[in-house]
Amino acid sequence: MGKPDAPTPPDPMRTAAAQTGTNVSTGVANAFLNNVNQNTPDGSLSYDVTGTHQWTDPSTGTSYQIPRFTSTQTLSSAGQALKNTTDQTKQSLAETGLSQTQKIGGLLNTPFNPSTGAPAAGTAEGIMGVPAASTSYDAGGQIQMGLGDYGQQQSTFGEAGDITRSYGPADNYSADRQRVEDSLMARINPQLQRERSNIEQRLADQGIRYGSQAYTSAMDDYNRQATDTRFGAIGQAGQEQARMNDMAAKQAGFQNAAQQQAYQQAQGRGQFANEAQSQNYQQALGAGSFANQAQGQANSQNAAAAGFNNAGLAQQLAQQQSGFNAQNSQRNQYMQEQYQQRNQPLNEINALMSGSQVQQPNWLNSPTSQIATTDFAGIMNQNFNQQSQNYQTANQNWQQTMGGLLGMGAGLIRSDRRAKEDITPLGSVMTTNENDRPKMASVFGTREELPIYEYSYKDDPAGTKHIGPMAQDVEKVDKKAVKTIGGVKHIDPRRVMGNIMRAA
Repeated sequence: MGKPDAPTPPDPMRTAAAQTGTNVSTGVANAFLNNVNQNTPDGSLSYDVTGTHQWTDPSTGTSYQIPRFTSTQTLSSAGQALKNTTDQTKQSLAETGLSQTQKIGGLLNTPFNPSTGAPAAGTAEGIMGVPAASTSYDAGGQIQMGLGDYGQQQSTFGEAGDITRSYGPADNYSADRQRVEDSLMARINPQLQRERSNIEQRLADQGIRYGSQAYTSAMDDYNRQATDTRFGAIGQAGQEQARMNDMAAKQAGFQNAAQQQAYQQAQGRGQFANEAQSQNYQQALGAGSFANQAQGQANSQNAAAAGFNNAGLAQQLAQQQSGFNAQNSQRNQYMQEQYQQRNQPLNEINALMSGSQVQQPNWLNSPTSQIATTDFAGIMNQNFNQQSQNYQTANQNWQQTMGGLLGMGAGLIRSDRRAKEDITPLGSVMTTNENDRPKMASVFGTREELPIYEYSYKDDPAGTKHIGPMAQDVEKVDKKAVKTIGGVKHIDPRRVMGNIMRAA
């Protein structure tokens, strides 16, 4: 299982040339599919290849012959005969129109005089004699603008005393809380220090060294217990501070309740005086409202009389306006009749000149068929991406295996197959086979495969999984990398990794 090689990316120029050729071929095929010849009762429509156009791809220099199409429309025999007759009719109508223009020359040379024989237009004098509309009326009396004196409103009431704004000392008993906390800490800290020393001595007696995982876990448990103990002391100090603060708060609340009672009594006296003043005000307001209602009634009656007068004047104006509009309408009708007599000959000539049109064949909308363009560049890139993904997967597996081997650390590692169980093959890595030449020559022989396994040790009750080779396999490629200790084979991981890295 050597380190995988990265895939070679596709050549962009060759990919672009192949994609362009595919697109040109698809375009030519679509042109032949969609240029459909049609035959109808009124004629036919045909498409023919009448030449080619040479186009050169500027990026690759490749030339393509692109066909040119010519569209030919042919009428049926009946349609062609109708077209010939229509052309003759247009010529005849044009000649008739020319003769008619000579006849209306005198009509156009005679100026049009709308005052001769036309009814007279309406005049404005008839609607200017309407009497002027009323613009004012009797006001109906004086409106009452004020009320009688109803007394002074009370805006203040007696003093109720100051409100207690704070209670307790300025620091809210924080000094007392700190004193209790310091006293508790002075008793706790020596005990915690002795417990820490006992734990450190016990770990040392058990052979657990500083910095190991077991040492860190034991000290984390101790630190959490010590922290919880200190937090308990801080909580007791806070409870003492809260108790003293609560006593001061109750004292301040009693003082504020007395001040509130005095405030409400003074407020009641002020409200009683204001209610009496409000009653006087309402009585004076009622008298003023009655007087204003009477004045408003008189004003409404006068306004109604003036409105009746103006409505009569408006009706008189509308009658005279109707007569004025009827006279103008009669004159406009006369003018339109005269213009119609003058324009009719011109309209007849335009009708003769316009003629009629030959009915052209109606072509059907041919169904368009499109051949999908092959995305050659996309296929190439997709294949490259798949190769890249396979490479990344293989490289990750190789890196994982190398990580397991590198994680074996320094020193001799017990790797005897007889000491392992739950053995699962994972693959193999390339390694060098050291020959029997002197070490200083640093000459190694051919590359060989070293099997790699996942396994656990028989004497490990947790069944922890490991990755690495078997000492018996390492011995076949490099005997100097294997040592036997107490009848159990061990390997030198640094020497094994050196052989693997030289073969990579």
